Amino acid sequence: MAQDYYTTLGVDKTADAATIKKAYRKLAQKYHPDRNPNDKAAEEKFKQITEAYAVLSDPEKRRQYDQFGSSGFHQRYSQEDIFRNMDFGDIFGGFGGGDDLFSQLFGGGGRTRGPSRRVAKGQDFSMQISIPFRLSIQGGERRIDYRSEGRVEQIKVRIPAGIESGSKLRVAGKGGPSPAGGPSGDLFLQIEVEPDPLFSREGNDLLVRVEIPYSGICLGTSAEVPTLDKPKRIKVPAGIQPGQKIRLRGFGVPGSGRRPTGDLFAVIQVAVPKSLNEPQQQLIEQLKELGL
Repeated sequence: MAQDYYTTLGVDKTADAATIKKAYRKLAQKYHPDRNPNDKAAEEKFKQITEAYAVLSDPEKRRQYDQFGSSGFHQRYSQEDIFRNMDFGDIFGGFGGGDDLFSQLFGGGGRTRGPSRRVAKGQDFSMQISIPFRLSIQGGERRIDYRSEGRVEQIKVRIPAGIESGSKLRVAGKGGPSPAGGPSGDLFLQIEVEPDPLFSREGNDLLVRVEIPYSGICLGTSAEVPTLDKPKRIKVPAGIQPGQKIRLRGFGVPGSGRRPTGDLFAVIQVAVPKSLNEPQQQLIEQLKELGL
């Protein structure tokens, strides 16, 4: 069942690593099975706070959780992924149990630094893929050619809306085979987002350059702004300066989980003609004489 890890530990989303660890240890003392024998409610609470700590104490997992929310995060991380490489001797230090307690509570579902009762999983693989800018913003599906053990397989991958360069997508079971008959490893896709000729991204917001003539800068005008859907017409106030932005609320990166929907900013630029006809030349000369 999905849970809000920050609420589970009773910490703010901006809490640092030390605060998160302190909150976990306090709760672990309260709900640890050794202090609550045969108490299923306390055991369940202990599982929840331990899972929350395993995610929020890992910078990469925490970043993915913050970006995609609980449901999106769990589409990328299995329980085994969540607890992989966690040092439970450190987490449970002072309480007893360590990896043995982990195996009892979670069924041995992770590869920890201590002994494991589970058959070894195959090796995880990784590869880098490039995706178009608009696909990264709007999400969708993409087929990739994946070469493994001398053969090429085409894999269909779901790209979540709003994904950024540097993010990872997990494709379960597409890694190396287990040497002992256990489950295969996973394939982790390192995402690189291709630049777009129109749009750029700043966090959840999108930026697009909009050129207007010099007369529009001085007198005010209207302009058509490209969006990810259809163009929108905006009013440009008189006296606006080149480089200033006009906000189109809700036309940025779609919201997901904890991430709110972003905005689109039209960055105003002056359209400078490469050449002038004779009437334009005369008018510009007159403006020059008048101090413009």
